[in-house]
Amino acid sequence: MKNVALYNLGCKVNSYETDGMRQMLEEKGYRIVPFDGPADVYIVNTCTVTNIADRKSRQMLHRARQMNPDAVVVAVGCYVQTGREAVEKDESIDLAVGNNRKKDIAEILETYLAERQDKTLQGRTIPDIGSTHEYEEMQLRQTSEHTRAYIKIQDGCNQFCSYCAIPYARGRVRSRRMEDVLREVRGMAEAGYREVVLTGIHLSSYGIDFKGDDCYNGSSYLMDLTEKLHEVQGLERIRLGSLEPRIITWETAERMAAMPKLCPHFHLSLQSGCDDTLKRMNRHYTAGEYYDSVNILRSCFSEPAITTDVIVGFPGETEEEFRQTREFLEKVCFYEMHVFKYSRRAGTAAAAMPGQVPEQVKATRSRELLELTARQSAQFRSRYIGREAEVLLEEKREIDGRIYLCGHTKDYVKAAVDITETATSDLPPVNTVVNIPVKKFLTDEIMV
Repeated sequence: MKNVALYNLGCKVNSYETDGMRQMLEEKGYRIVPFDGPADVYIVNTCTVTNIADRKSRQMLHRARQMNPDAVVVAVGCYVQTGREAVEKDESIDLAVGNNRKKDIAEILETYLAERQDKTLQGRTIPDIGSTHEYEEMQLRQTSEHTRAYIKIQDGCNQFCSYCAIPYARGRVRSRRMEDVLREVRGMAEAGYREVVLTGIHLSSYGIDFKGDDCYNGSSYLMDLTEKLHEVQGLERIRLGSLEPRIITWETAERMAAMPKLCPHFHLSLQSGCDDTLKRMNRHYTAGEYYDSVNILRSCFSEPAITTDVIVGFPGETEEEFRQTREFLEKVCFYEMHVFKYSRRAGTAAAAMPGQVPEQVKATRSRELLELTARQSAQFRSRYIGREAEVLLEEKREIDGRIYLCGHTKDYVKAAVDITETATSDLPPVNTVVNIPVKKFLTDEIMV
């Protein structure tokens, strides 16, 4: 029996695939051990969304080699696809597996171990992700989380935003068959998971490859799937991952609002509030169209949580363009914003654009938006004070010497129940939904 350690970098899709690889290896008799200890095999599921992600991927691969020079070190995923030359030259790596071969990890590893006298990458090519046309199916019975299951339903992206390398790492859109998603979610519900989160590389494109429809006519496929999942017994919450604003129409929002299990938490990717910047980014909407989508959601849902991503310091972003973005963010008033400094990615259109913004300017703009989102987030969460909150309990935590059961509301606000002086027989179990009266902020983020 071989000891295998896995390490995940990057997005929830990567996390899902790491769980899938872990499950397949266990089924083949491998023993899964912590990554920070001795192992016979180290598998790093890499990320390439930014230069920092590339660097972290290399660091973890080199760390694995240092922990056990005799181990088999396996690089898997997005950095493998976009950094082939670097991967092939990296002596820390024994085996490289592309994004379309993760489902075959056990067989690939067994073949390699049988031929281990050849310790080079020579002859071990990384498949061209562009040649992949079918969804690579995995079926999970459990995930690394115990109350909330992330369910991958889609892979690939056809958008080619000018700053993004992910289409080159993940290939074109491939959607998972509805019956496969339903089978997995039913299994998760039977295993006790109360909430599922639908995720993908470009979730809004789910189903466009079924019949070759235009991308945003394909939104009906995502709603069709969500409505089917809504009927799964034992499932109490459905949460959608990141969405394109163009998917939000009156029809789509009304269908979503008719599903009580659907969480009123919508992550609409923005990136910039300036139309000129959006055009250079190759985003296919204007700030005004984005605002219309937000208003549709706020008309169909009572106080929905709207979150987003914003990139500062995109090539050519002037002080005036940044001012327009900031004013737009203030107008929309998000629950949360994820703020990123533009990362120059070789091979993308934006990397060759004039007007590259200095790092110091990016840092200043980032700080401004982080301060803004902290204020907006506190404002959104303060609406709960004096109300009752429905919370899915997820974990036990000690804060300032007292014990709490912590979890999230349907709109993903953190809340807690003080159980310090509660008898064991009266404790609400983790992975149940409870209603709690909210009186104050326990920390900057958690209410009690």
